[in-house]
Amino acid sequence: METFKAYVDRIIYRNEDNGYTVLSAEENGCETVCVGVFQFIEEGEYLNFTGEFVFHPTYGEQFKVDHAELIAPEDVYAIERYLGSGAIKGIGQVTAHRIVEKFGEDTLRILDEEPERLAEIKGITLLRAQEIAAQQEEKKDLRKALMFLGEFNISNKMAVKIYAQYRDRIYQIIRENPYQLADDILGIGFKKADEIAFHAGIAPNSDFRIRSCILHELVSAASSEGHVFLPEEILIQRTLMTLQPPIVDDIPMIEESDIRRNIMDLAIERKIVVKNDTRNIYYNAYYYTEAGIARMLHQLNLKGETDEREIEEKIRHVEESEQITLDDLQKEAVRQAVNAGVLVITGGPGTGKTTTINSIIKYFQEDYKEILLAAPTGRAAKRMTEATGWEAKTIHRMLDLSGELTDTSEGARFDRNEDNPLEADVIIIDEMSMVDMFLMSALLRAIRPGTRLILVGDVDQLPSVGAGNVLKDIIDSGCFNTVKLSKIFRQAEESDIVMNAHKINRGEEIELRPDSHDFIFIKRDNPQSILSAVLGLVRDKLPAYVKADASEVQVLAPAKKGALGINFMNKFLQENLNPARPGKKEIPVGDDMFREGDKVMHIKNNYNLEWEMRTKTGFAYDAGKGIFNGDIGVIEKINEHTQMVGVCFDDGKHVIYSFDQLEELVLAYAVTIHKSQGSEYPAVVLPLLTGPELLMNRNILYTAVTRAKTCVCIVGSEETVKRMIRNIREMTRYSGLKDQLISLS
Repeated sequence: METFKAYVDRIIYRNEDNGYTVLSAEENGCETVCVGVFQFIEEGEYLNFTGEFVFHPTYGEQFKVDHAELIAPEDVYAIERYLGSGAIKGIGQVTAHRIVEKFGEDTLRILDEEPERLAEIKGITLLRAQEIAAQQEEKKDLRKALMFLGEFNISNKMAVKIYAQYRDRIYQIIRENPYQLADDILGIGFKKADEIAFHAGIAPNSDFRIRSCILHELVSAASSEGHVFLPEEILIQRTLMTLQPPIVDDIPMIEESDIRRNIMDLAIERKIVVKNDTRNIYYNAYYYTEAGIARMLHQLNLKGETDEREIEEKIRHVEESEQITLDDLQKEAVRQAVNAGVLVITGGPGTGKTTTINSIIKYFQEDYKEILLAAPTGRAAKRMTEATGWEAKTIHRMLDLSGELTDTSEGARFDRNEDNPLEADVIIIDEMSMVDMFLMSALLRAIRPGTRLILVGDVDQLPSVGAGNVLKDIIDSGCFNTVKLSKIFRQAEESDIVMNAHKINRGEEIELRPDSHDFIFIKRDNPQSILSAVLGLVRDKLPAYVKADASEVQVLAPAKKGALGINFMNKFLQENLNPARPGKKEIPVGDDMFREGDKVMHIKNNYNLEWEMRTKTGFAYDAGKGIFNGDIGVIEKINEHTQMVGVCFDDGKHVIYSFDQLEELVLAYAVTIHKSQGSEYPAVVLPLLTGPELLMNRNILYTAVTRAKTCVCIVGSEETVKRMIRNIREMTRYSGLKDQLISLS
């Protein structure tokens, strides 16, 4: 290890999340580029650096800092340089020279102990002297807090956020109840608070810990499983499993009675809602989100007073102008769109949902109505635009996402809301099965009564990745007009994908053969031969067959783990489709290795992540915020020096990730069927051999098959496919919207 002292002359790059910094240090006219993680640093400060010199292939010689210690300026030159660096707002080089000229080596003591004496300097008033002193004190307090919080492995960015919330109270909170951080600070969850509490010596059976864990289990059940509530007994057992420390004589055990007592305390404080009749327990915000959806849907469901003969005449005119013939259910959907404030249109593939939407658009267009189209994802919105010829946006874009996170409700803040509603007569939302309760709530808040809302989707698809079971609950409540399209049209009858999808949905056996033009079965009986066949399909056979790039062929699987789970398959496909080679940069992330050219998926809604759309020459012509769970893209560039990764998503959005944000990405050569929901791919490859019964079911298979536009290839066991069709056992999703809707009807 080597050591040297130098001034921070210039901060070249700084990652505010983790403190990683590239800076230029200068001493006696000699400049050194230093790289490392710094808790708190500013230009002009004097540091003692410890580390070693390394050679970077792109940026040359650098000093890799292992440790840096702040040193008080040692002479008047050093003091003047520090003050004149801009480290203290309001003091420039000229003022710094005057201060040092007046007070000499006593300057720093004056700043700390007698700051009012700065008013003796020409150009500094007493008020300005007080402001400078306050700022100097604030810097000392912040530096002290960052160093304190850094001991608990809290990032600089999060530490600044915590300090801004609590100021000097932070030390008392950490000593007495660090779980308060999980309640108050977005980004600090129970597990992080529990880690801090352990190091702070908080008792394992503390009521603070139990209550925080109860809330954590409710929030976790929503984010990872889509549950809006948990039955009390399930919540108690989950809380016990998370809380219970190893059985040691001097560590008190946590009993069920402790959890029940804290559940009641949380209910009294209105942090949770306990339904006394069912003993279902909701996180407070989740209960009132569903209640708000129910109330707003009923408010929108106004019945129109229209002339039925006039409607029939207009429908005939639409058929003539579009040169189509609508079946009875499609006509009924158009009638209900005119008559009802809220309409649900559902149906499987090939049943004419797009034709119905187009007919409704044409009907209202001739009445000069303002029509808005939207879908939950960029892929779905693009497909809606292509199918209708009308511009469709993502729901987030239509609502003008502001990028600011709200509280634990997992929602986002939108500029369109009850105070600034959407200007439309008719709003049509496609792929409604993907819409979770938070997005539905935001959408309804932006729709004024009198606007017609038409919800279109396949209720037999998997439910949304986010919390809630919105589409199914709305239909099952029976409170709103619903048209289920069932006729399979002639063109769709020519597709084995469409016909087999409907057979699967009805529980009928399907014919599996290798010579179908769009539903191909390749028999394999062990994981190794299945993987080999999958690779051959993705890399060699399907791209030319469906006239698409290999990156557009998507491998889907029911599970994450196992020999045919996506975790293993992604590593296998990465090594064969995008292997390591000289000049191709890569970076380890958890158990994975990301390299340039890799196909990746974003796995959590990030409303603050900035993106831009670029021309082929790299010119940015559009920008915004928000990348969402399930968005797929390709790693364009890895920059080790700035610790940044550039990703281009399928819809053309370019995003820059810091290395610390890479946990929001996973390899996506293979993705789970649940994550594929709402997407459509030119070709889908589906390896099926064994797996958990809960995941190897009819609903999963149906969703996977309907993701393919041109061709689906099942590789594996015929018996497994038959077993999945017979298996109607699905994972239970706890949601209360249906009951809320019925109670208001």
